[in-house]
Amino acid sequence: MPTPYQQEQSSIGLLAEVSRTVNNEEDISKVLRLVLFILSEHMNMLRGMVTILNRGTSEIVINESFGLSETESRRGRYQIGEGIIGKVVKTGKPAVVPRIGEEPLFLDRTGSRSREKKEELCFICVPIKAGAEVIGTLSADRRLSTPSVAVGGKKSRAEEARKDTLQYYVDLLSIIAAMISQAVRLKQLAAEGTPSPAKTQGSQPLPPSKPLEDEEAGEGLDEIERPANIIGNTKPVLSLFRMIDKISRTSATALILGESGVGKELVANAIHFKSLRAGKPFIKFNCAALPENIVESELFGHERGAFTGAAAQRRGRFELADGGSIFLDEVGELSLAVQAKLLRIIQEKEFERLGGSRTVKTDVRIIAATNRNLEELIRDGAFREDLYYRLNIFPITVPPLRERKTDIILLADYFVERFNALNHKGVRRISTTAIDMLMRYHWPGNVRELQNCIERAVILSEDNVIHGYHLPPSLQTAESSGTPYTGSLQQKLDSIEQEMIIEALKRTKGNMSRAAAQLGLSDRIMGLRMKKFAVDYRKFRT
Repeated sequence: MPTPYQQEQSSIGLLAEVSRTVNNEEDISKVLRLVLFILSEHMNMLRGMVTILNRGTSEIVINESFGLSETESRRGRYQIGEGIIGKVVKTGKPAVVPRIGEEPLFLDRTGSRSREKKEELCFICVPIKAGAEVIGTLSADRRLSTPSVAVGGKKSRAEEARKDTLQYYVDLLSIIAAMISQAVRLKQLAAEGTPSPAKTQGSQPLPPSKPLEDEEAGEGLDEIERPANIIGNTKPVLSLFRMIDKISRTSATALILGESGVGKELVANAIHFKSLRAGKPFIKFNCAALPENIVESELFGHERGAFTGAAAQRRGRFELADGGSIFLDEVGELSLAVQAKLLRIIQEKEFERLGGSRTVKTDVRIIAATNRNLEELIRDGAFREDLYYRLNIFPITVPPLRERKTDIILLADYFVERFNALNHKGVRRISTTAIDMLMRYHWPGNVRELQNCIERAVILSEDNVIHGYHLPPSLQTAESSGTPYTGSLQQKLDSIEQEMIIEALKRTKGNMSRAAAQLGLSDRIMGLRMKKFAVDYRKFRT
């Protein structure tokens, strides 16, 4: 059995890989297949299954599997309460069968274990939930060594070690089940066609779904209502709209990732106001805006006399958001003590006010955002790993402005109209020179920086036209914008080639083969180019 340290390192690697798969892959079926394959590698899993409950027929069927033939998968059909899988769906609690040969409830309906030594096989099954509703299961077969016989009525050390190992895998599978729950929900909706009257968390029916084929084929935006507060037509923005549309149907926790200034708060607004909670409160809180000793009181409220100056009881943001959503911006700035309370709210839907002992129940959807690398904070001991995987159930990455260049003019025109009205100006157009400057600049401050630039230019304009000299100095020359045209042609070509390689590695999270494919290079040529420019692919693995 591995040491606790080895288990911890292995689980972090496993969960990080699953998180990347869920975040980067849009094909829902492929997500589930890849997750099972990753489990087989990290857990030495012999077989794995994702089952989904059809609420119309009350039948539980195998949707994706690893280690089963097609025929065996088709045999795996259960009713609620039937067998181990049916029991897990009915109770919503994990089940562990240490030796499948000794458990009468274990049906082996697939027939896949008929030739196995069943006394060596254990079966672990955990529920997959959407809020409080069980929508399916995630299960795994694993071979564990048979412990020695107990002596003198006491359990052997091997038996205790076996129990600890099984609990470790239950915890691991439970986290992964939470991470794939949104994908499973979409598969469930597709299988059911029109959702049944079953209630979701918040006691409201699910909205009608559309066929899964449209989802996986990368459907157009005709079927998806564009958020009114987000402007863009580029591919990264259309992908963002699809993600917003998918998560808005549920009450799942969302984690919005992206650089400063990309518009993470706009995405949070869109998620809430497209959801079934749209008519309920939407409370916003910046976790870095206040001193640490005030944050806890602001979020959870306080009782009278809880601290000096607490003259009366005060309700916190979570109480004010009851029934609706709360947006926690810069969640990476929370202290470990507040993180522990936040984890309890996600898991138990309850908390206590500062200085109080009465438990307060709350039904709140949490939408968190950060521009920091939470995995790095976990390694530094500044962020709780268990909270990260609770928040990271449905991560959404907002693209930086430099990756959506053709949206710059759309955004600039919008800001011109907005600041015309605010400043009583009449700017009618942006000159060609100014447009060239806007398009050439690399926008480290993203949309917020563009907004500030246009506001300045509108105020400075005297002839109802924005000229290049109205823009900030950082945009007015190639040198000051970070794109100097100096050196020989070969130097310039090398610079462009190096930049393209680095950008491809960023997009593929350090995957050399995928980056090479995107650039139209062979793996060998890619390796030679990286050696030439001293680029280390490992730096881009996040």
